[in-house]
Amino acid sequence: MTEKPSGISFGTSENARIVLEERYLRRDLDGRICETPEQLIWRVASTVALAEGRQSRKYSDHYFEMMSAGRFLPNTPTLMNAGKTDGQLSACYVLPVGDSLESIFESLKQAAIIHQSGGGTGFSFSSVRPKGSAVRSTHGTASGPVSFMRIFDVATETIKQGGVRRGANMGVLRVDHPDILEFIDAKRDLRSIINFNISVGITSEFMRALSGDEGFTLRRPHDGKPVQKVSARELFRKITEAAWVCGDPGLVFLDRINAFNPTPRLGSMESTNPCGEQPLLSFESCNLGSLNLGAYFGPEGFDWPLFRQDIRTAIRFLDNVVDVNVYPVRESGEITRRNRKTGLGVMGFADLLLLLGIAYDSPEAVVLGERIMSVLDREAKRASASLAEEKGAFPNWRGSFWDKLGYPRMRNATVSTVAPTGTISILAGASSGIEPIFSGVFYRNVLGGKRLMEVHPAVKKVLKQRGLSSPPNERSLARMMGSAWRPAREISVESHVEMQAAFQRHSDSAVSKTINLPKSSTPEDIGRAYLSAHQKGCKGITVYRDQSRPGQVLEAAQEGACDICLD
Repeated sequence: MTEKPSGISFGTSENARIVLEERYLRRDLDGRICETPEQLIWRVASTVALAEGRQSRKYSDHYFEMMSAGRFLPNTPTLMNAGKTDGQLSACYVLPVGDSLESIFESLKQAAIIHQSGGGTGFSFSSVRPKGSAVRSTHGTASGPVSFMRIFDVATETIKQGGVRRGANMGVLRVDHPDILEFIDAKRDLRSIINFNISVGITSEFMRALSGDEGFTLRRPHDGKPVQKVSARELFRKITEAAWVCGDPGLVFLDRINAFNPTPRLGSMESTNPCGEQPLLSFESCNLGSLNLGAYFGPEGFDWPLFRQDIRTAIRFLDNVVDVNVYPVRESGEITRRNRKTGLGVMGFADLLLLLGIAYDSPEAVVLGERIMSVLDREAKRASASLAEEKGAFPNWRGSFWDKLGYPRMRNATVSTVAPTGTISILAGASSGIEPIFSGVFYRNVLGGKRLMEVHPAVKKVLKQRGLSSPPNERSLARMMGSAWRPAREISVESHVEMQAAFQRHSDSAVSKTINLPKSSTPEDIGRAYLSAHQKGCKGITVYRDQSRPGQVLEAAQEGACDICLD
């Protein structure tokens, strides 16, 4: 591998250093770190550029520059595994779960392999017959989908993703499944199914019944026969109450997702990746990456020309990942190469707003967010069309959603997604995804029990510009920052959902966004968020009420805990 000259501005904070050492930098056989952050970026850039053949050095230089400057980072498996023999680079997979013991445990085996290589998995358990159903082959009765989810959860607990983190899963069950009530309450005890996010698969039929305060029929998945009729309103109430207790379940709007399915001839999308932003067909995988919006802010404002240039470069990078990826499951490699889905999104949106002096919950912020995502999606599609002219369209182009709409041939079935950017936002020194800044000063609980205290980088930058050495506490921080400052827990439900919807309008896939609610919120507040998300065109929604789970990832620092040097 050709050496790259030194000098990067990536991963420079103390917390970024800790994350790099714990998760990303290579180690020798004795466990000693044997890679610098610069070498990591070059390893990724040069490996991904191998797909360019004779032009690999040219593109590896482009990729290196964009990543080392902190303007773009790919998903974690790419950072961890690029250049390794078993280089599995995709963030997310969806695996089918059929209504037989063989199918269920085959899916479990495939999930274990994917988790071991650093990927996350999503499943729909909607095909599994309900508890108590007759099983002809054994003359026994079925134990139901939730029982198998518990088995998947235990298996996940024993396997670390890529050797550095536990596996992550999404479990979806259709709202008309007879076991839906058991599914809704599966995580209420805060101890069960801890390695899953769960979401109810909402149908248009259910939303009509809910709107009309009507009965709703639950049906056996294996033959469609009705089992019982329940009150749609009562079922919805149980969903919101469970989410109030523990943050789960969220909702995925299945009919809306499939209305935008880019390859409908191949089947329906029934599940998503663990954080909900990437609906996928069975066995599909997707490669995600995010542009750091705060890095485009300068003395003259937002650098739109550089942003557009990086969109084109990032789409080429993500498309190359499809080719250099080592797929742990054969079927995943086959369908991924035929659809070539990519997911380019953003992080640092709240940082950009703060630097611009715009409040997150203002109309101006929504307009800017929609413009940014519109430019990203449009430029990404142009880049994909250009790649199609150069390298060919994705093999399942004919009859695709885009083909029928008259789009130019594209290289990728999807190009735009908004991911949560958990740890990569730490490396970039950016706010997560399109989330508001959680708190000016906070604790981040990560990496096997480590508790990292942070002054948010954009907050630090603004305070230093104003000649302030440190924020003495959260209350005085608000006074220092002015009207543009609003931490996540002070954003209204309506503003959270409005921002998600603005980005969703220009995203091929979906948007990972947590509707953060204060501890005092009610189940009715959660219900209002769910209904608003459906009304405004979102493809799914997740809520989290502050302190509703022990050991949450982010905790606001208490009064008097914030005497931290900003240097």
